[in-house]
Parts: sequence; C-alpha cells; structure tokens
Amino acid sequence: MIACGFSPSYFGMTQHAPIELDRELQDAAQAAAAWRDMSLQEYARQVIARASEMDAELAAFVQEGIDSADRGELISQEEMEAWFEARRRSAAAE
Repeated sequence: MIACGFSPSYFGMTQHAPIELDRELQDAAQAAAAWRDMSLQEYARQVIARASEMDAELAAFVQEGIDSADRGELISQEEMEAWFEARRRSAAAE
C-alpha cells in the first residue's frame, strides 16, 4: 500500500489518502517513478492530477456534444465516421 497526498482546495493543506495496490501495480508504479527520478508519492500525485485533467477535458467535450444536440445541431452517421477516421489518422501519425 502507498499513501498519496492530495490538497483539497477548501482546506489548503495536504492530507494523505491510502491507496491499496497489488504487488504488480506497485512494482510498475515504483519503476515508473524511478525512471522519472521521482518519489512514488510525487509520481502518484502527478499521475492522478493528469488523469483528473483528462477526465475534466473529456467531460467538457461530451457536454459540448450534448449541448449541441439539445440545440438541434446534429451530424450524420457518415460525418461522424469521417470525424473518427480523421482522429484515428491523426493519432497514428503522431
């Protein structure tokens, strides 16, 4: 088990929240932290912060789609498939 700190904005202080990891995941996290020359706690903080940012970005993106649909701004199945294909190609090129 590792203890990860987080800073609730309404307290402005760090609290520790224990997270239980199986041995394989703990070893993988420790190796990743070592590769980045970071403590396991700092690595966990950065990973959780980045995952939280990505989730917020995804939620905003989904909400944009819902709002667009609510306004009647819809696209066809063909346009959606073309959009996904363009994203797939863009990701493959990176």
